[in-house]
Amino acid sequence: MKNILVTGGAGYIGSHIIEILIKKKYNVTIVDNLITGYKKLINKEAKFYKLNILNTKKLKEIIIENNIDSVIHLAASLSIGIGEKHPKKYHKNNVLGTESILNACKASRVKNFIFSSTAAVYKDGLFKVTERSKLKPKSVYGKTKLKAEKIIIKTCLKYKINYGILRYFNVVGSSLSGKIGLINKADHLFKNFSIETLKRNPKFKIYGKNYNTPDKTTIRDYVHVSDLSAIHLKVLDKISYINKSVILNCGYGKGISVLQAANEFKKQSNKSVEILFKKRRKGDMEKIIAVNKKILKLIKWKPKYNNLKYLVQSSILWEKNS
Repeated sequence: MKNILVTGGAGYIGSHIIEILIKKKYNVTIVDNLITGYKKLINKEAKFYKLNILNTKKLKEIIIENNIDSVIHLAASLSIGIGEKHPKKYHKNNVLGTESILNACKASRVKNFIFSSTAAVYKDGLFKVTERSKLKPKSVYGKTKLKAEKIIIKTCLKYKINYGILRYFNVVGSSLSGKIGLINKADHLFKNFSIETLKRNPKFKIYGKNYNTPDKTTIRDYVHVSDLSAIHLKVLDKISYINKSVILNCGYGKGISVLQAANEFKKQSNKSVEILFKKRRKGDMEKIIAVNKKILKLIKWKPKYNNLKYLVQSSILWEKNS
């Protein structure tokens, strides 16, 4: 298990994962169309193809040519807000794109398939969710990711491929090397707050202040990108070794409200910050955190960066250096 294809490998999470894979001496092939990915995030020790994942024929050629045995599929459209405005685009990229990759894996050496899914597949208002919690996505983004999950389960069973479906909670921070962070804005809370802290008169926008939560703002489970990236390799090793498929929540199991995050950013910036409350956004969930017992047990995952202060400092540092 040494030849790995990473779709979306020029993106925020993909480039982190590839940094780990290269250090562990894996042969990495990247496919990215560079629409939301960035050339400067492409690892120089990986083989790169600029390609849309809907090109099944070319994908197939790449998989065969590079003797790919495992796929980490990250390429997707990600913003909840943009998804509400462009549902057809999200269906095309997230659902048909996943279908295309799986079809390219047919009759190849691929034995393992890791998929980046999302906590947005769960029903809103459940608060603490296990992998067996009710699935009822509120957003277009969540709906497309759930459809992709179902296609993966069905197709991988048919092609005898092990799958690891990783339901990400909110990913934040930058790499320890300081070389990789979140470039694409996509209305990302920590990104927006980090950018604002560098301004003379920072303004933090918070969407909604009438939610059924202690401080009336939404609650999320924020996970550091380095902790999340380490999960991919551990899960890949595990499903390959036990020859079984898994669905896993990827979060710390700790809820942080938007207002709590804003206050920590304010503290770290050491500036006078104006907080602007805006209307709720369509598709935003009220509160959700991971029950992560399953992943902790399966891969003996020990998060290293489970600390709001560090998550905030790591995000601000990237903005200062980028």
